[in-house]
Amino acid sequence: MSTAPDQVVITDVLLRDGLQNEPAVLPLVDKLRLAYGLLEAGLSSLEIGSFVNPRKVPQLADTDRLVARLRPGESALLHTLVFNERGARRAIGAGARDVRLTVSASDGHSRANAGVPRDEALERLLPAVDVLRAHRVRLEATIATAFVCPFDGETDPRTVVELARRLAGCGIRVLHLADTIGAASPWHIRRTVTAVRDALPELPLGLHLHNTYGMASANVWEALRLGVRRFDAALGGIGGCPFAPGAAGNLGTDDLVNLCHHAGIATGVDVRRLTALREELRVLLGHRLDSALSAVPTAPVALRTVVAPADVR
Repeated sequence: MSTAPDQVVITDVLLRDGLQNEPAVLPLVDKLRLAYGLLEAGLSSLEIGSFVNPRKVPQLADTDRLVARLRPGESALLHTLVFNERGARRAIGAGARDVRLTVSASDGHSRANAGVPRDEALERLLPAVDVLRAHRVRLEATIATAFVCPFDGETDPRTVVELARRLAGCGIRVLHLADTIGAASPWHIRRTVTAVRDALPELPLGLHLHNTYGMASANVWEALRLGVRRFDAALGGIGGCPFAPGAAGNLGTDDLVNLCHHAGIATGVDVRRLTALREELRVLLGHRLDSALSAVPTAPVALRTVVAPADVR
C-alpha cells in the first residue's frame, strides 16, 4: 500500500482492539453491520479480529466466522492478528489474506500478553510465518509497547530496532509501532520512528496509538511531520489492552479523520456516514464513547470530506 504526502491510510481497529476490552460480547450480526458500515464510510483497511485463545479474549471468539463472512480480498484489506502457529492455521482455515504478526518490545508485557518473554514469543512466531508465507498470506507486523511498557517503563529504541530487523526478515510489508498504553509523547514518537527508519529506510511504518493521557493527536501530528502516513484508530475511541494495566481507548477514527481533513490530508472517509455509524456503535455498546467528537452530535460545520484517489494500495 503506497501513499502520497497528502494522503493517509487509516486502519480501523474497532472490531479487534476496540471490542476486546468491552464487557459485552457483540453478536456476529452486529459486528458484520459495523464492518460494512465502516467500509461504506470509505475505510479501505480494517482490523477485524485476532486468532487467540477464545477463553482469554471471548470478545474475539468468532473471528473465524467473521473473516469467512466478510470474504477478505474483495473490497478492502481485512487484517487479523496471529501470535503462533496454531493461530496461523486458524487464519488460513478461515480464509484470511492479510495477517499482522504481533510481538511485544518489553518482556513484562510479553509475559502478560503472550505468556512468555519477548525473545521466546518471537521464536514462537517463526513457524507461523512459514505457514502463512506458504499460503501466500500478506504479512504485516506490530511491535507492542514500542514506546512505553506498563511493567518495564520506557522502551529503548535499540530494542525496537532489533525486533524490527528480525520482523523485516520474515517478509513483512509494513511495520506498525504501538503505543499500547497511550503514554508516549511526541518526543518518544520522534526518537523511535527516527531510529527504526534510519535502520530500515525501505520498510513502511505505521503507528497504533492509544489516547490514555490525551496525547494521541499530538503524536499523530509529530508522526505526520516525520512522514508517517499509516495509522490505526478505532471508531469512537473505544478499546484498550486487557493485558496492559491502565491502557485506555484507542485514538478515535473520527478524531483522526477530523485532524487530517482540517490539515488538507486525504483519508477517503465520508464524515457524515462515519458520524452516523458512531451513533449506532454507541447504542450497541450502551455507553458513551471516548473520542472527542463523540461528544458532538454532528460533524463540525467547517469539516470537509477530502476524497483520496481510488488507488491508495
